[in-house]
Amino acid sequence: MKNHHNHNLQTSCHSGCGSHPETEKFGILKIIFVALALFALGISSVFSPSLSHFILLLSWLVAGYEVILEALKNLIKLKWLDENTLMTVATVGAVAIGEYPEAAMVMILYQIGEYLQHKAVEKSKGSIAALMDIRPDSAWLVEDNREIQKSPEQIKIGQIILVKSGEKIPLDGIVVDGQANVDTSALTGESLPRKLKIGDEAISGCINTDGWLKIKVSRPFGESTVNKIIELVEHAETKKAHTEKFITRFAHYYTPVVVIAAVLLALLPPLLLPQQNFSMWLNRALTFLVISCPCALVISVPLTFFAGIGGASRKGILIKGGNFLENLAKTKNVVFDKTGTLTKGNFEVSQIIPDTTATAHDVLFYAAIAEKFSNHPIALSIKRAAKEMNFDNINPQIEEIAGMGIKAMTDSEILVGNRLLMEHYGIKNILPQPTLTTVYVAKNHQYLGAIEISDQPKENAKAAIDSLHQASIATYMLTGDNAQTAAFVAKELNIQHFEHSLLPAGKVEKIEQIMAQNNEGKTVFVGDGINDAPVLARADVGIAMGGLGSDAAIEAADAVIMDDNPQKVVTAIKSARKTMLIVHQNIIFALGVKVLFLILGAMGMVTMWGAVFADTGTALLAVVNALRAYKN
Repeated sequence: MKNHHNHNLQTSCHSGCGSHPETEKFGILKIIFVALALFALGISSVFSPSLSHFILLLSWLVAGYEVILEALKNLIKLKWLDENTLMTVATVGAVAIGEYPEAAMVMILYQIGEYLQHKAVEKSKGSIAALMDIRPDSAWLVEDNREIQKSPEQIKIGQIILVKSGEKIPLDGIVVDGQANVDTSALTGESLPRKLKIGDEAISGCINTDGWLKIKVSRPFGESTVNKIIELVEHAETKKAHTEKFITRFAHYYTPVVVIAAVLLALLPPLLLPQQNFSMWLNRALTFLVISCPCALVISVPLTFFAGIGGASRKGILIKGGNFLENLAKTKNVVFDKTGTLTKGNFEVSQIIPDTTATAHDVLFYAAIAEKFSNHPIALSIKRAAKEMNFDNINPQIEEIAGMGIKAMTDSEILVGNRLLMEHYGIKNILPQPTLTTVYVAKNHQYLGAIEISDQPKENAKAAIDSLHQASIATYMLTGDNAQTAAFVAKELNIQHFEHSLLPAGKVEKIEQIMAQNNEGKTVFVGDGINDAPVLARADVGIAMGGLGSDAAIEAADAVIMDDNPQKVVTAIKSARKTMLIVHQNIIFALGVKVLFLILGAMGMVTMWGAVFADTGTALLAVVNALRAYKN
């Protein structure tokens, strides 16, 4: 698979970042710099007090015009319980009592927090252009013994199409003539080619690696397997529940509380207590509102996410947004693809089982002779295992027995193939059917032994699974491979649950079942192939193997492991949990200080600027704590 993942190495934002379409387009940093420049001019002693106030007012408007505009829109829609309203009311209060520097700085700090939130949370997925590589551009329609090139959309059910060697199968159908090996890896993720012959079902998106096929179309292009995969990726995202940003949830309750408290603070003491000055309590109420701005929160929370994402990237784990980091921390289930994710994705001879009348050398030697001219992945694995054996000078006559194997003629007759081949030639005393892909070998109608071929698990795959179990996380495997191989790999790696023989739509269905059954926690899917793109998009968090993973999988994923190491899944979850712990620490710390100063402000025991300095100190301490997430 191609390794074009560098264009995905972005961490910008779309959820959890507030409503800033214009600043996203023209650059929030420009607004911050302009507002800061005006603020510096306004607090300097160069201008008269009235001009300084005007410049500071401009600084406030530059930094906060979108917040103010959003607050007004929400007020019209009666949806005013958010941070935009809180920021607007508080800073308008500061302007009303003449605290122009405070009004401007609060908005500038808010915009800095929003910028950090943008950097931390934006989901950077890009297009699914790579997936379009499996969409066939044309089809050969067979009419009146002529081949006519047409768009797949123009082909109707019942018509015959021709698929030549090296071409993609454009439409689903039944083979009516010819035979060929087809590469199904784009759909199943499995590298073992499938032999198609008359009567077999041909699935669109597969590649004809040799031979030719005439296929009677059974489904129009709009209902074809390849088109459904593309639609799954395009629409699965709409099913994913995005994390509602914390500040908005917090402000939904916090804003009305502090606004009502400020109104009561302005009205009740003058009404209920003797000799109380209304203007003094109004001033305290407005100070109370300014103090209520959660500056430490809007800076430290997104910065913690940003640091957590940066810390993960140092370890070769790209997490595409703070919302995915939060979901990772809540992981209860991890679902793996098999080939290329838990296994190496290439076949190797795992075991040679000779009969009592032969040696392991004999079994491998004669199998290599029979497979000498084959480029089938199983044949290549046998030849790699036998590369030290001297069979270069032997040139057998090869006869392929369709669906069974090979008969090779040298000085002897060599049979190499599946169990059906042995039975067809009356070879007796062969082993029971094992769990792995097996090649049987016979010479002169005498059984020599068997060679087991397997896709080897990655060295650290079992350690990764064991680590997940230790963290009380359930493990699943979804694969397009057969039941026997899936069961063997699941047992070998100690995976708790597995499903086999799945096409992409089947994987999406299974992941939805797992998510429905375990709705108290988040479900992570880990995969690497184009076929995994729909389920990567559908899971709460999709993790792609980026080293060898397909472009489509990397684009659809929410996180990418850049070196294909399954152990990094555990690292990503641990990093996310540490980051969220720091987020919660900062929230508790910032709110604790905020409540204390709100009480002191209401009692008139702290000035507005005293509250600002306290809040800034809280923010700095929270930032220092947030940076610990970078070393996760």
